[in-house]
Amino acid sequence: MQVFYASTLFGAMSLAAAIDDGRFGDDGRRLLIVSTNAAVPEVATPLDETPGFAALRSRFHEVRSWNELIAPLHPSDWRARVIEVPMLERLIGAHWGLDGVTELVLESIAVPPARTIAGLVRDCPITVYSDGLMSYGPTRDPLPAEIFRRITRLLHLDLVPGLAPLLLSEYGVAPEALPAERFLAVVDEVAVFTRAQAPVPRPGQAVILGQYLSALEIVTPEEEAGLHETMLKALAARGHAHVVFKPHPAAGRRHARLLRAAAKAAGVRLEVAGESVPAEVCFSALRPELVVGCFSTALVTAWRYFGLRVASYGTDLVLERLTPYENSNRIPATIVDALLPRLSADGGVEPPPETDLPALVRAVGYCMQSDAYPGLRPDEGTAFDPRYFKRRRLEALGLAEPPPPKQQTRPGALTRIRRKFRSAL
Repeated sequence: MQVFYASTLFGAMSLAAAIDDGRFGDDGRRLLIVSTNAAVPEVATPLDETPGFAALRSRFHEVRSWNELIAPLHPSDWRARVIEVPMLERLIGAHWGLDGVTELVLESIAVPPARTIAGLVRDCPITVYSDGLMSYGPTRDPLPAEIFRRITRLLHLDLVPGLAPLLLSEYGVAPEALPAERFLAVVDEVAVFTRAQAPVPRPGQAVILGQYLSALEIVTPEEEAGLHETMLKALAARGHAHVVFKPHPAAGRRHARLLRAAAKAAGVRLEVAGESVPAEVCFSALRPELVVGCFSTALVTAWRYFGLRVASYGTDLVLERLTPYENSNRIPATIVDALLPRLSADGGVEPPPETDLPALVRAVGYCMQSDAYPGLRPDEGTAFDPRYFKRRRLEALGLAEPPPPKQQTRPGALTRIRRKFRSAL
């Protein structure tokens, strides 16, 4: 019996591609655990109830909801206490019939609910599959030996040719790339079930990819709305009269409402894609002339798998705001900023400066998690672009000289008079 876990349709599509490619064999029972990790899961559509999931369901014998199991607790917050693990392992195993699990397949292994599940479904190997561009970044948090010793491989989409994932490399986990044709075949299947929610293709169409930056407290809600509005106005300046906004499934509807008002003022016809329609389905169905976003993984899938023209906007703001430096969004933002063309507010699109992307990612990864990746330490004399590296971080790691101490200045005449007056009292 194999147990899988997914929280997004993109993740479930990646799992389907891996299954179709024979990465999990052809025999045995497959159980899929799904979770909804939105801020308010109760008002979000569960993954297994989205139209696109119908195309994937046949790959699994059973589908179970993690949210229903642990309700009213939130999947991203709840962890079993150490003293509770043996009891909960028995209860969950009996409740779901987890008898003889031969493999556990998880995304986002460093954080709940994946990490929680790994601690409760024990005594079996673990396969980790990547959640997009984050696979190229370092492991977010150290893993206990009980978990990392069980991880045998990392399955990932080859989103950036020539770039090897850092995720789990400190534990000697070997990455395995999934064939693009398998993933695209799954996208075509999902498209059949979501066609009714997809926008209509139009000449000169462009797509704006929404994220949930304010929900992650990277920017304020007003700033995120401002980013979307600037993208829209830039597209209008380029002559795009038809724009599709693809909101992130976890972002809610506020951004779409605000962007509709901005589109009306700019004279642009705006359509909003269904929240449960994957961005990749939009790319396949619409074949837009330009795809714009901040640092979404979908920007790279549009460029890599669909051959579409893409441009990023707002990555400089995100790179400046990300805190702490170890924030796991830093590598995706760095890759998009350094790899893809950049959109300006007036509608211009310029290529990024030439850079050695693998070396940049290794250096940023080291600065994020230096203890876990000492072998990635940059050589002496490396030039650190302030766009990607914080001065204080470099100083703390001994990669930059701290500023000289401030020189003590002699007190002014008035100060000396005051001191003499006080000493005479």
